[in-house]
Amino acid sequence: MNSAGRLDVAVVGAGRVGPVLGAALRAAGHRITGITARTRQAAERVEALLPDVPWIEPGDAFAADLALLAVPDDVLGPLVTELAPNVRAGQLVVHTCGLHGLGVLEPAAQRGALTLALHPAMTFTGTSLDLQRLLGAAVAVTTPPVLAPVADALVREWGATPVVVADGDRATYHAALAHGSNHLVTLVAQALDAARAAVGEDAERVLRPLLQAALDNALREGDAALTGPVARGDAGTVATHLRVLGALDVATATTYAQLAGVAADRAQAAGRLTPTAADAVRAELTPGAP
Repeated sequence: MNSAGRLDVAVVGAGRVGPVLGAALRAAGHRITGITARTRQAAERVEALLPDVPWIEPGDAFAADLALLAVPDDVLGPLVTELAPNVRAGQLVVHTCGLHGLGVLEPAAQRGALTLALHPAMTFTGTSLDLQRLLGAAVAVTTPPVLAPVADALVREWGATPVVVADGDRATYHAALAHGSNHLVTLVAQALDAARAAVGEDAERVLRPLLQAALDNALREGDAALTGPVARGDAGTVATHLRVLGALDVATATTYAQLAGVAADRAQAAGRLTPTAADAVRAELTPGAP
C-alpha cells in the first residue's frame, strides 16, 4: 500500500468500464500497477486513459492491494474461479457487474479476499468523457457491513454517490436498469426512423424536447405522466398509427402495439382510463382488427 492510505490497483478488463474507473482512482491518488485483458484491441484507447500503465498477465493483478474486475456479467464467474489461486488474504477484490452480488466472488473470499460489488449506474463510452459523467452518478454497493466504509470511500473517490443494494436484490436492480436504458435506446431509434420518414433531417430536433420532457415527467410522476391517444382512449388514432407504422416497418408497429397494450392496462389500473375505453384500445391491437 502507498502512503496516506493510497492503494496499488490492478485493472482486470480493458473494456469501456475498467480503464475509466482506473483513471478515476488514479486521479484520486491511487497507483495503477497494471491492466490485463484477453486481447489488446483497445490498447490505444486504454493508454489514452492510463498512460504509462503496463499490460500484465491476469494472475499478476493479484499482487496489487485492490484487483478491480471489470468484465462482462457472464465472464465474471468463470474468471474468478480461474484466478482464485492467485488471491492473497486481506486484499480487496472488487467487481463492477450490475447483475452479480457477492456470491460470484466467493472463490476469492474463501482465500481471504475482502470482496465488494460496485456497479456504476451509467452508460460508458470508454473515454475520458466518462470521468465527468461519473461525477454524481449512482453506484450500487453490495458489501459485507464491515467493508461499507471502504466501499463508500472508493465510490466517492470516483466522484460518484453510493446506493446500497442488498445482495438478493441485485438481479432485480440490474433488470430495471437494463429494461429502462437499453430498451429506451431501441424505442427511440424506432421513433427516429419513423420521424425521419415524415420530417427528414428535422427528426431529432422534433423528438428531443418531447422525449426529454416525457422522461422527466415519467421519472417524477410515473403512470400519471402518460399522455397521447392511449391515455385518451382514442382507439381510432391507435389503429391509424399501427397502419402507417406497419407500412414503414413491421417491427416498429409490433413494438408500438405491445407497449400500447401495456400502457392501456396501466392507465386502466391507475383509474385514468375506463374499462370500456381500454377495451376499445386493446381491440385495435389484436391481429386482424379492422
